[in-house]
Amino acid sequence: MMAIRSMALLVIFAGLSACGGDDTIIVTCDEQQRYQLVKPGKRVKVPEGLDSLSEYAEMPIPQSQDAPERPPGAPCIELPPRVSTGS
Repeated sequence: MMAIRSMALLVIFAGLSACGGDDTIIVTCDEQQRYQLVKPGKRVKVPEGLDSLSEYAEMPIPQSQDAPERPPGAPCIELPPRVSTGS
């Protein structure tokens, strides 16, 4: 019975400690995120004698257009800039 009470107290204190802290989180977009550092990989080369890959199986990432310059320290944008498909 004592072990159950001790375990219950441990769970309660662990839950309460997760709620603590008055740290203010400052969100700016000046630092590049991990997804912004991604480099395109090598394209798959199909050996002779095999069917070629479907061009629709690859999703190209369009370039942004009309993206306004953000001043340093500005908060993140809420909507992404418009993109063109290159055609």
